[in-house]
Amino acid sequence: MFIPLYDTNRLRHIRLQYVTIGLIVVNALVYCATALGGENFTNAAVLGLGFIPSVVHNTAELDPRFIIIPESLSYLTYSFLHADIFHLGGNMLFLWVFGDNVEDALGHIRYLIFYLLCAIAGAAFQGLVAWDSQVPLIGASGAIAGVVVAYLILYPRVKVWVLAFARIPLRIPAFIPLILWVLFQVFMFAAGGEDQISWACHIGGIIAGAVLVLVLRSRGVPLFAGADEDAVAPKLDQPPVAAEPAAPEPQATTTRWGRGTPPGPN
Repeated sequence: MFIPLYDTNRLRHIRLQYVTIGLIVVNALVYCATALGGENFTNAAVLGLGFIPSVVHNTAELDPRFIIIPESLSYLTYSFLHADIFHLGGNMLFLWVFGDNVEDALGHIRYLIFYLLCAIAGAAFQGLVAWDSQVPLIGASGAIAGVVVAYLILYPRVKVWVLAFARIPLRIPAFIPLILWVLFQVFMFAAGGEDQISWACHIGGIIAGAVLVLVLRSRGVPLFAGADEDAVAPKLDQPPVAAEPAAPEPQATTTRWGRGTPPGPN
């Protein structure tokens, strides 16, 4: 539908979005580690670290050869695995464009908690919808969905650059593409969607993000903020400040020959 490119929203409360950067680096490193390990290693990582509803709910057993962590930890570990470079790149692009301002609004620690809880919610909702599924769930989409809806609630009128239909660059208020994105997730979930995409995971992240951003945002951070340029515009009700009078320029003295010379000794 659209690809986010850039937003005009500056950071107001933090100097650097190092949690967002750290999450991108960790996801990239995990992908490189699994990709370089070969197909067998990748499959073992997906089975051992991915979220498998039937295994978590004890309706099926995982081959002992693939058991890496306790089953309950897969609510988190699945979100750091990606199927291919396009899966990784799409999720990390959304995180890069929208994550920094959500981190700015929540603070570093609460933003990390927010991100992880959205990932857990995505897996939990997928497990609720597909209780006996034996298909591993992987990808950061649940957490990213939470970040997207949090940005929508915090900064709906901030201008963002998007690539519509992967071809047309547009600079439009954030609420236009983000509301369309949320509605598309809901529609695809209701319609059954594609089998390769867990729309339920997206819905779980959206619900969690909408609730958590109201609870975890820093004190004084407003909801539904206007454009960034509005936030820095001067107040019109302030009285004008009178300019200081300019200091008089020193006058030159006139010699008898009619030429100007600066005051002082010759």
